[in-house]
This record gives sequence, C-alpha cells and structure tokens, in this order.
Amino acid sequence: YEDRGVSHKEAERRAWATVNKESGGGNKSGSGRGKPENHDSSRKGGRKGGSSQSASDRSAAAKKGWETRRRKGNA
Repeated sequence: YEDRGVSHKEAERRAWATVNKESGGGNKSGSGRGKPENHDSSRKGGRKGGSSQSASDRSAAAKKGWETRRRKGNA
C-alpha cells in the first residue's frame, strides 16, 4: 500500500483489514473447526478487477444472445 502512495498509518490499517478478511480474526481451536483460510485478497494486491471482456465484446455477446433467444422463441 505504501508503494501506491498511501500513508504509513493507512497502509498498516489496510494490511490488518486484509489479514482479518482472510482469517476472520482467527479461528477457535479444535479439530476441524472453522473454515479454511482463503488468501485471494492478498494475492490480488490491487490488480484491476472486473470482467476480462471489453465493453464492445460484452455488448456483442449480449446482442448475439438476444438474437439466439429471439430466433428460438424463448424470449
């Protein structure tokens, strides 16, 4: 976060929030309790989200789907 120009204090706050998001603030002890930890939010690390399709590709796919439904009479 600091590399992206966020202040030290804010970067620390966000880092802890990310850790808590993954672990749920820790798990209670005992065999098989809790959910497995998922580290996707750390791995993503501020990369761009959203669809991999461009807006024009998405629009073309929607038009194609609409035409297919119209032809088959499922609309």
